Amino acid sequence: MRRFGKYMSKFSKIPVKIPEGAKVEIGEDNVLVSGPKGALKRQFPRIVNIEMKGDSLTVSSKEKSKFADAILGTIRSHIVNMVAGVTNGWSKKLEIVGTGYRAEVKDGDLVLTVGFSHPIIVKPLEGIKFEITKNVISVEGIDRETVGKLSAEIKAVRPPDPYKGKGIRYLGEELKLKPGKQAAKVGGAA
Repeated sequence: MRRFGKYMSKFSKIPVKIPEGAKVEIGEDNVLVSGPKGALKRQFPRIVNIEMKGDSLTVSSKEKSKFADAILGTIRSHIVNMVAGVTNGWSKKLEIVGTGYRAEVKDGDLVLTVGFSHPIIVKPLEGIKFEITKNVISVEGIDRETVGKLSAEIKAVRPPDPYKGKGIRYLGEELKLKPGKQAAKVGGAA
């Protein structure tokens, strides 16, 4: 029987480099990362020890347990994403495909006209900004999770149609379209 702690990933042991312009404050059970784009604060379990050494941050566990070993890499990734968010920011791009489908920004809200009898209004979450270029919606912010969550909610308003491909999709997302009834008839007769 293998012990979990012996085979722990070495990923969590890699120090997180803090770039110039970013500042990290470590509390008892939280980390505050601030930079030119803003500040993010996140709570972590108390079994994790986060330390600053020079311009690097290390993550280690205070106790030997399966949970502590399993969560170290996740916490390190969250801190890396926080540092990247406050220095560079995060962005997701969505593409609108379909005749008459369009989007616009009104008073900071995203207004989607995507084939319903009424426009769909998407309110931005805290720290999120929308930009529109032709048929591409850009969701920008400093928190990676918030940007991803809001992008998924926008896509869910009108997911791509499996036959024609009309709808909202991530930029560059490839769809495998289903053949229509006529194509299936022709293909079955041959």
